[in-house]
Amino acid sequence: MNSKVSSPTLLEALSSDFLACKICLEQLHTPKTLPCLHTYCQDCLAQLDIGGQVRCPECREIVPVPAEGVAAFKTNFFVNGLLDLVKARAPGDVHSGKPTCALCPLVGGKSSGGPATARCLDCADDLCQACADGHRCSRQTHKHRVVDLVGYRAGWYDEEARERQASQCPQHPGEALCFLCQPCSQLLCKDCRLGPHIDHPCLPLAEAVRSRKPGLEELLAGVDGNLVELEATRVAEKEALALLREQAASVGTQVEEAVERILKSLLAQKQEVLGQLRALVEAAEEATRERLTKIERQEQVAKAAAAFARRVLSLGLEAEILSLEGAITQRLRQLQDAPWMSGPTRCVLPQLELHPGLEDKNCHLLRLIFEEPKQSPEDGGKGEAGTQGGDEAQGQGEDRTKIGKQGGAQPLTPKEGKVQNPQEDDGVLIERGNRPNKKKKCKGRGKSVSREPSPILRPNLEGSGLLPRPVFSWSFPTRMPGDKRSPRITGLCPYGPQEILVADEQNRVLKRFSLNGDYKGTVPVPEGCSPCSVAALQNAVAFSANAKLYLVSPDGEIQWRRSLSLTQSSHAVAAMPCGDRVAVSVAGHVEVYKKDGSLATRFIPGGKASRGQRALVFLTTSPQGNFVGSDWQQNSVVFCDGLGQVLWEYKGPGLHGCQPGSVSVDKKGYIFLTLREVNKVVILDPKGSLLGDFLTAYHGLEKPRVTTMVDGKYLVVSLSNGTIHVFRVRFPDS
Repeated sequence: MNSKVSSPTLLEALSSDFLACKICLEQLHTPKTLPCLHTYCQDCLAQLDIGGQVRCPECREIVPVPAEGVAAFKTNFFVNGLLDLVKARAPGDVHSGKPTCALCPLVGGKSSGGPATARCLDCADDLCQACADGHRCSRQTHKHRVVDLVGYRAGWYDEEARERQASQCPQHPGEALCFLCQPCSQLLCKDCRLGPHIDHPCLPLAEAVRSRKPGLEELLAGVDGNLVELEATRVAEKEALALLREQAASVGTQVEEAVERILKSLLAQKQEVLGQLRALVEAAEEATRERLTKIERQEQVAKAAAAFARRVLSLGLEAEILSLEGAITQRLRQLQDAPWMSGPTRCVLPQLELHPGLEDKNCHLLRLIFEEPKQSPEDGGKGEAGTQGGDEAQGQGEDRTKIGKQGGAQPLTPKEGKVQNPQEDDGVLIERGNRPNKKKKCKGRGKSVSREPSPILRPNLEGSGLLPRPVFSWSFPTRMPGDKRSPRITGLCPYGPQEILVADEQNRVLKRFSLNGDYKGTVPVPEGCSPCSVAALQNAVAFSANAKLYLVSPDGEIQWRRSLSLTQSSHAVAAMPCGDRVAVSVAGHVEVYKKDGSLATRFIPGGKASRGQRALVFLTTSPQGNFVGSDWQQNSVVFCDGLGQVLWEYKGPGLHGCQPGSVSVDKKGYIFLTLREVNKVVILDPKGSLLGDFLTAYHGLEKPRVTTMVDGKYLVVSLSNGTIHVFRVRFPDS
């Protein structure tokens, strides 16, 4: 892998989002740099100041605020210089929109200058043709670089303009910084040099850079070495994840095949046992019918003889009785001595006998084992001892099975290096091989970076069947052929059946997509608007942009606009379940507007006692009409009703120390919370209890930005690179 990192060009720095504040997403204003080297607007940092500390929104590092406030953080002169180049391209006259000469009002006493056609790179002034010609002929300015204004605004002279820029002293306007005070490490102009620093050793900026640049380059080389190792580790992690997914898919197929075979065998045994039962009953019925016929015949004969003898004895005369005595006696003795049935035949009653393993709760027909992959040849073959020990242990069988590559149940033999935790599920074994501890020292830094692989994580299988699980449906990019920049998705919402509306702030457009990624066109927005958050109403679309709330028709016609507070950099928008009202977060409170543009209600979550203590960056509504918001000031998820009464608020460890991100609610009231820094979407139940992870990096999440719920069952997730993933939420009872 090539360790040399190419330096960024000036054009890349000016055209990328390097000059945009990651908090307000606008161009940096009064840029201040934190010790972690991340730069934000001074006003944006002031909003994040909580108890004298600021948590960096990007790296999550906690930085103490100086006693003088956020204004005491270092001013980023580098960014200021680049911003000056960008601002210089803007039109000079705010009324006409055309650049005007900066010298004409000073020389001729005019109220405004003539049309500018040139620019002096040294003075950073736009000049008309006459002033440009005079500028070249003056003794003081004849060496200045005067260029064509059209070419300058096209960026042809950015490099030259950058070389001639001079950082201005914040204490003495108009004076350039030209010295470095060595004891104070402070940049000075000529006036500062003659002030408190007159006795301090100072160096010209060029000499100071020459003396300090090698040390910075050495440190940078060390960091580049770290980046090479991190890149290799990242690639290895992705490869390991891909291998895991492939193996999981293979094992899943084997599980399906094994279960199918087991079910076929059980069904065959079922048919066999039921057939035996039917044959047994049929044979018993036939034998019983034959015995009943014989018994009934004997019963009739005996009853007839007994009835005749009883009549003779009751009604006959003495002579008649004596004359029939012999015949009656012979018949009754014959019947009495006949082979009568000795009682009912005892049938053999069937009983079901189950295999003991089926009734044993600890018996697992299927189980997983978790093993580390075998050592590669690059590892020096140090893992061979563990493998050999496992081969020697074969034959010491245990009452366990595993799914083999052929899909059948194979006997599982213990191996050296396998350790089973008695507190863990007895159906899971983890193989821990002997892995060498490799450390590599990189040039240019004083510490060692461990190259030992990350420990293998054991999946949490307990209770997994009780949580909703994601079923991947579709994935598609949102960049279209007409886009000039990479998409930056700042808003999502459902838009009609099986369709979503995507707010692409970078390209200033609202895009329509079906859930499977078919591009359906756009909803036009007013010129110059960069839609941030978006919500769909009945036959209308609401979105926030540039501290305003817009309601437009599907063909882009503006129905009304409302100005919002300028103290908040972005405003979250959410549609009410009724479809005729829209809610927007404004400076810590929520405003609800009717479809005609009138204000329906306004409230602060938690009431007036919470005034100034809320900052709802993300907002959504539940099917019951309640509000769910991500509060960056309290670092919590707040759930309140339509009157602002807080029903619950979650600040638990499930946030992983991150600021809560986008929130979505499904049809059952479960809340899906995005944690961008750790690449997760977690689930909270309707009462605010954390249930666990729903999506992780395993599902392809890489810097998730915003989410929305479609039809109450499809979770749509947008990533920072403009890709959209769609997952169906499947509950165990569905």
